[in-house]
Amino acid sequence: MSPAGLRERKKQKTREAIQNEAMRLFLAQGYEETTIEQIADAADISPSTFFNYFPTKEDVVLFDRYDPMLLSMLAHRPADEPVSASLRFALQGLDIALEQDRDMIFARAKLAMETPDLRARFWEELEKARELIAGVVAARTGRSPHDYEVRVLSMVVVTAAFEANLEWLRNDGRGSLMKLVDRAMNVTGAWEHLDALGPGPSGRGSSPAG
Repeated sequence: MSPAGLRERKKQKTREAIQNEAMRLFLAQGYEETTIEQIADAADISPSTFFNYFPTKEDVVLFDRYDPMLLSMLAHRPADEPVSASLRFALQGLDIALEQDRDMIFARAKLAMETPDLRARFWEELEKARELIAGVVAARTGRSPHDYEVRVLSMVVVTAAFEANLEWLRNDGRGSLMKLVDRAMNVTGAWEHLDALGPGPSGRGSSPAG
């Protein structure tokens, strides 16, 4: 591994260590009651070092390592593979990683839904997720990420994942979150619509009629 890769891996481990200590404190004494100074002390770092990794206290809850994993798995799929097959493969891979981190993911998701400040920020994260999915779909279909159909379907994917997350929380984190996402996608018919996307006009959105 290159020196740059080793540095990034070390930063990732530090981020996760800070998040682990923060979540331990949030669960023990409450989100609002926990200060950045307390998190930094528990993680054996200075408050200024905390801000090198997380701009705000909200970010320490919302941070996860799964988007890069998703992109990496998709990057290794055959270019001519249907979009639905590539995404389903990635969901299966994420399911394994999520199972290993189930307790942490459940605690973060529950906290995000129950804390007003975090819930407000969560909507911003959904917009970022839509842009990420749009980039993936565009790359695999030859369309622009600004294409109207790409944007609509990307938001459908994000909404399906959001509703799956809520259902998973209602079930107290039992069962597979990714299977719930797949089920939601089947309900919307999004898998078929994604596969129906052909190459579109590059650099501009298509009309609602396609």
